[in-house]
Amino acid sequence: MKLTDRVSYLQGLMDGLEINDSTKEGKVLIQMADILQEMALSIEDVEGEIDEVVELVDTLDEDLGELEEDYYDFDDDEDDEDYLYDDDEDEIDDVDMDDEYYEVICPTCGDTICLDQEMIEEGSINCPNCNELLEFDFDETEEIMD
Repeated sequence: MKLTDRVSYLQGLMDGLEINDSTKEGKVLIQMADILQEMALSIEDVEGEIDEVVELVDTLDEDLGELEEDYYDFDDDEDDEDYLYDDDEDEIDDVDMDDEYYEVICPTCGDTICLDQEMIEEGSINCPNCNELLEFDFDETEEIMD
């Protein structure tokens, strides 16, 4: 039951009890019922405005999500420079995109590791995640597509 309906019910009960403004108590009760009616109408208006604002915010959120997808969804064919974090020094290292990189998956932890030609020629590397020794042959690796 809506708040305005409950206040109307209360006013009906007061009318049924024949409360009038001839007594001090009657005046107070009638004023209280009028104030409750005004408050209920105000609250109903505010709830309607809140519903409109929530709908607007949801629409803006959807639109922003689409913009974020369009803006942050970089194409793989772009010639922008890529950067990698160096875990030891917390610096950003520039990656030369002309070098060939290969992907190795650690059988112990499942971590994917990118290797360049020099690392593969060494014949083995310790997994940076679990420190497992990974041995590999250049012919068994799969080239990462740009």
